[in-house]
Amino acid sequence: MEMFSRTAVTLSLAAVLAGMGATGVVAGAQSIVEDSVPPVELVRSTIANEVAAANQDSMKHMWRDRKKTPQGSQTRIYVETRDGMVGMTVAYNDKPLTPQQLQDEEGRLAGLASNSEQLKRKQREQKEEADRTVRILRSLPEAFLFEYDGTEAGTAIVGGEGKRLIRLKFRPNPEYRPPSRVEDVLVGMTGAILIDPASRRIAEVDGTLFREVSFGWGILGHLNKGGHFLVDQTGVGEGCWEISRMALTFNGKMLLFKNIAINSDEIFSNFRRVPPDTTFAQGVEMLKEERARLAQGGAETAKAE
Repeated sequence: MEMFSRTAVTLSLAAVLAGMGATGVVAGAQSIVEDSVPPVELVRSTIANEVAAANQDSMKHMWRDRKKTPQGSQTRIYVETRDGMVGMTVAYNDKPLTPQQLQDEEGRLAGLASNSEQLKRKQREQKEEADRTVRILRSLPEAFLFEYDGTEAGTAIVGGEGKRLIRLKFRPNPEYRPPSRVEDVLVGMTGAILIDPASRRIAEVDGTLFREVSFGWGILGHLNKGGHFLVDQTGVGEGCWEISRMALTFNGKMLLFKNIAINSDEIFSNFRRVPPDTTFAQGVEMLKEERARLAQGGAETAKAE
């Protein structure tokens, strides 16, 4: 998750419908947008907002991440700092860490905080991943053909309760030529996107590979047909949106020999603001305090909250 650049995906301008009452937005969202905005233009303005959000770092958060795979579950807590994002594991299969696991985790963080070169490398990796995410976002209006497909009700995980979201189907644009390996995966994908028409933010992207997709001109590997991803976003206050769920199912090969098998479902929750000038060392201390608070509440707290 740290490499997903919250952005993921992480998916984080002015609301053109903000002057309308909430009831009007909910009841008439589809007709208002469809009558006045071609689908690709709605996507363009929404992507512009996502890119603007990804490029601003004045708001920082702490949150919880529970990732489930066929092998079990892992619960981690994260905090964004001015020096990069830092995370700590607090539970495996909803059970607190053993004393030895806790010692190893705190030792890893202490080593990272005291190693300036390793910390700089981590920052570079996070920035590179963030840049790749922005490149993918910028490519969406050109890579796909969009059409309106009705509306859906928002939920606590997707978009937010009480919102009416615009649904658009997308399919590859046959005239699109990926400018680099980063965008190669887009040419084999189809699916749907949900947009909050009031804030022009992405609430959900649901995509499936309808054919095998090579990356690195087929030399580095490929992803098999049928791969699927689902990324949800929701508002967390003060106009900020964050990824709230990410489900991935992909199979393929890397470097022709190594199998790729990704099957995970992550829920991100309990977002709260932290000071924007938080240092990496301060972030580590925040994580320790949060871990201790969770431990006092027992293993069920880490699962239920």
